[in-house]
Amino acid sequence: MLSEQLDWIDQVTYITVFVNRSIFFIEIFRIPHPLAAGSFIIIHLILIIIISNDVFPTDVLKFDNFNRFCQMNLQLGPKRSEKNLNAGNDAMKQKGCPGFQAAGVICGLKENGRKDLGLIYSEVSANVAGLFTQNCVQAAPVVLDRQRISKGTCRALIVNSGNANCCTGDRGMRDALHMASLTAAGLGVAEDDVLVSSTGVIGEPLPVKKIKIAVPALIKALHGEGILDFAEAIMTTDTVPKIISRRGELDGKVFTVTGVAKGAGMIRPDMATMLCYVMTDIQASAILLKEMLKAAVDLSLNRITVDGDTSTNDTVLLMANGLSGAAVLNDMQRGIFQPVLDDVLRSLAKWLIKDGEGATKLVEIVVTGAGSDQDARRIADTVAHSNLFKTALFGEDANWGRILAAVGRAGVAVELGKMDVRFGPVLMVQDGMGCGKTAEAEATEILKQSEFDITIDLKSGSGYTSVFTCDFSIDYVKINADYRT
Repeated sequence: MLSEQLDWIDQVTYITVFVNRSIFFIEIFRIPHPLAAGSFIIIHLILIIIISNDVFPTDVLKFDNFNRFCQMNLQLGPKRSEKNLNAGNDAMKQKGCPGFQAAGVICGLKENGRKDLGLIYSEVSANVAGLFTQNCVQAAPVVLDRQRISKGTCRALIVNSGNANCCTGDRGMRDALHMASLTAAGLGVAEDDVLVSSTGVIGEPLPVKKIKIAVPALIKALHGEGILDFAEAIMTTDTVPKIISRRGELDGKVFTVTGVAKGAGMIRPDMATMLCYVMTDIQASAILLKEMLKAAVDLSLNRITVDGDTSTNDTVLLMANGLSGAAVLNDMQRGIFQPVLDDVLRSLAKWLIKDGEGATKLVEIVVTGAGSDQDARRIADTVAHSNLFKTALFGEDANWGRILAAVGRAGVAVELGKMDVRFGPVLMVQDGMGCGKTAEAEATEILKQSEFDITIDLKSGSGYTSVFTCDFSIDYVKINADYRT
């Protein structure tokens, strides 16, 4: 029996885990206060049975497996305390964009029983522009969307999570087309007006029959404030839905830009591993939308990295339905709209890094004084991708030598004797030499913060750039070691 195989310390440890999980259960499912005491009694009765009988298989007796059992098998998800992303309340307040409806439902693609099928629908024809993964291995939905987006308009977008529909041969394209045709038929729009995205495990055939069954309910669930349901439906290893909405005024007319994104791993520049959809009610041509989207992505989603990997399914779409009456037709009008779009995508990009798999720190790498902006970018990317540097961030170790080593292998001519490095405001390296133990102690305090910047000044020119990265934690390895299991 379990009670005979564990000493009292182990039993207390298990009790502690169950109590913590029960508190989280009550919080997640928002059990009313009068019911909380009863919930604890039930959980503790279950605990007594577990301690007294052989309930778990032998391999669960190991604490790591037991803890995973509590988290994964009970499907309570990550503890909120693990990441303070200020996400829940903010996401709940988002109302979407005028003229767009959204929905998210459960269709059974995810084993955890969470939402996994989402839909965005424009009440009128929307001009559209998109950017896609630079990976040569591309999922069927990416190939399909590249073809369809060339006409510059769309009405709807259907997205599934839990399955990437990638490396699935001819069947993969047939399944993507089937998803689009089911959606088009249900909405009463042209089939080529529907775009498709998928995210999840690569190489598994898409269970399109489950999607077929769920599409009618998905369409029925469409409403103007359904963006949160949609955001939840496209999540994979994300811990929170990511929605940003901003308003601006153009020629006396108020316009809205709302963006929603998913992504926590396989993230790097050249279209980080993510799906990102932006809706706006301004009027603009597809050509101009593409120019503005590319400019915004270059300053945001192409300046982030979690692990240096690029996905097969990366997609960013910008849809504009024109219902606000505000039009972007010239440079002056673009000068008003572009900063709003930039802000939405930059905010989403930072959020993706803050919610990176296992991430505990959001770090901006700033490179200044380079020979050119391109040189600065190469150096910033090299530092941001360095696993040695990122593990030092996790360990809160002010190991500036790893930063200089990464700078030196970036393929850019630099002079060590000119380099300065700052952790926040703390000068850690001056003219290529460390500033001593006092500076290191001050830098270590900076590293304990959840957000900070590290500035590398080459003092060799006017080149400048910045990128966002995160630390490389033990949890990142755990998440990706058993992603498919």
